[in-house]
Amino acid sequence: MSVVPMERLFDGADWNFGTLQRIHDACEHIALNELGLDVYPNQIEVITAEQMLDAYSSTGMPLFYKHWSFGKHFAHHEAFYRKGLKDLAYEIVINSSPCVSYLMEENTATMQTLVIAHAAFGHNHFFKNNYLFKTWTDAEGILDYLDFAKGYIARCEERYGQIAVERTLDAAHALMSHGVDHHPGKSKLDLREEERRERDRRTHEEQTFNDLWRTVPTGPGKSASDLGVERRRTALGLPQDNLLYFLEKSAPRLHPWQREILRIARHIAQYFHPQRQTKVMNEGTATYVHYRIMTRLHGMGAISDGNFMEFLRSHSNVVFQPTYDDPRFPGFNPYALGFAMMQDIERIVTAPEAEDREWFPDIAGKVDAKGDAMPVLRDIWANYRDESFISQFLSPRLMRQMRMFHLCDDPAQTEGVVISAIHDERGYRRIRRQLAREYDISWTDPNIEVVDVDLAGDRRLLLRHSIVNGCLLEEKTAAQVLQHVADLWSYDVRLQEVDAAGAVLKEHTASPRKMNRAA
Repeated sequence: MSVVPMERLFDGADWNFGTLQRIHDACEHIALNELGLDVYPNQIEVITAEQMLDAYSSTGMPLFYKHWSFGKHFAHHEAFYRKGLKDLAYEIVINSSPCVSYLMEENTATMQTLVIAHAAFGHNHFFKNNYLFKTWTDAEGILDYLDFAKGYIARCEERYGQIAVERTLDAAHALMSHGVDHHPGKSKLDLREEERRERDRRTHEEQTFNDLWRTVPTGPGKSASDLGVERRRTALGLPQDNLLYFLEKSAPRLHPWQREILRIARHIAQYFHPQRQTKVMNEGTATYVHYRIMTRLHGMGAISDGNFMEFLRSHSNVVFQPTYDDPRFPGFNPYALGFAMMQDIERIVTAPEAEDREWFPDIAGKVDAKGDAMPVLRDIWANYRDESFISQFLSPRLMRQMRMFHLCDDPAQTEGVVISAIHDERGYRRIRRQLAREYDISWTDPNIEVVDVDLAGDRRLLLRHSIVNGCLLEEKTAAQVLQHVADLWSYDVRLQEVDAAGAVLKEHTASPRKMNRAA
């Protein structure tokens, strides 16, 4: 690619809003015209370190309702930041349209350039084009919906009391990871319609009641067979793995405002669900994009050698990956793994070796007319998530470069810890399969479903945990979360942990706590 001179964007570390506009325009030109990115309109806001801490504490959202856990997170992050034990992120980016990127005012001009390239174009393109975000999120409606949610919960606190609202939010937050739809089957949610729908639901609920609970016996003499197992399960939509949805629709004693809070928590959980499945890809994409843009700006003379060295120092820190025997090793850094895989795919496309042609025949050597790998990368960014991305595109060369191997400590298979996969063809495939599984939420998240309700008896709710990896639930956490389910359900709850053969290995029970209920 030829080098086209460009006027220097800035000198030194200082910047102003005119500088940010020039930086944005230069990054946009490279991103759209040279990398072929497709992005939402950008909205860039400059915030202080304290505002960044506040955004950290509320999961990065600019508009959020109040909850004690956000204050707890703020105090934790602030204490570590003030003591110099932890740095803040240079940016936070919101998956919305327009895409909102927050820049810290303490950043130098070089860091602002890096952040704009990384967030406003790298993350922005991924948010707009990846199939998971297109399926499950409403980028145009999320900010309006958060504004509605914040106002609604504030009104509930005024009317029903802060304690009652906080208890409902505590329970909703505890169940957010079990409040998402995993399989697309419904039409995409329009969050801008939710405020109107809330008003319609409130009006309807004031005039009607849940007819299903009319069938609950009020005295002795009616057996469970009168209702029928299949009829009961069909009426309640069982089995159901979206616990928040089930409780929102079927908990017999929740008030309308409590159901709306569960619905708010469920929509927010669904919004974040794609991000949980694309951490490596999302950060790898943004890091690759900022590296390409910053390198191009330096090649055109838009930033100086000194500015480029400042960028490289920060970039190297971001993609640093400690080795397995380093005390700092926390697992794989998603920035490091994602960026390394993007660069490796670029190599496979532009300069493949014989091994690459054998392992990746569909992409090896498939450059575009300009000799670039971007069409292949854009296709991968749009159509994969972390688990499928790693299982398809982690190469033997990168496994050797990152010195990957697989340890097995299954007592049913081996005595002690052994190395079960090394650098041979069988080992490469096993390492790739095992690493991909670490990013598969169906493997890492417990599979818990509502399977039945004893309508003819004590109305006990029955949950089932289908054990996938031989791992039972952690006792203390299971008890705490089950307590929240019982509080929302208002009757006893039993959770059975079941193996693949259907044998019950463990049971947990919880009864609702007595608390003052708002009218």
